Amino acid sequence: MLPSSLIFNSPTRGRLDFDALFADIVAYMQESPDSRYRVIIGTDSQFAEETCFVTAIIVHREGKGARYYYTREKEHIGRSLRQRIYYETARSLGVASLLASKLAENGYADLNVEIHLDVGENGQTRDLIREVVGMVVGSGFNARIKPYSYGASKVADKYTK
Repeated sequence: MLPSSLIFNSPTRGRLDFDALFADIVAYMQESPDSRYRVIIGTDSQFAEETCFVTAIIVHREGKGARYYYTREKEHIGRSLRQRIYYETARSLGVASLLASKLAENGYADLNVEIHLDVGENGQTRDLIREVVGMVVGSGFNARIKPYSYGASKVADKYTK
């Protein structure tokens, strides 16, 4: 599991620790309590000498926009695509577990949390789909792959460069 001391960035709110991020998510949902919400978590990476991993949390107010947050860390990880995809999935699961636990403690246990994976049927990652989707579903979360995994392939990807 990832430490709750992670620092997240928000285009709307700036730098936030995990507790401030959680408070902002709750405040955002309380602005429109009758709306339906989805919490989306996705991680993407950019390989270089140090690999940049970005994990995004998106709170989607269905039909009415969204707010997102991201954390970026550089790691020395092998060149293997399989290793990077597993690590991306593990990072997403760590953040999702931390967030789902805090949501459940505060009366939001029924909130739909899904993990967006940076794998798809058409690329080099197609052989990893069953394995990483199994990791996510086995952990109790919904999984989405490309082209429906915009949390990883669009939002997180934007901040890996």
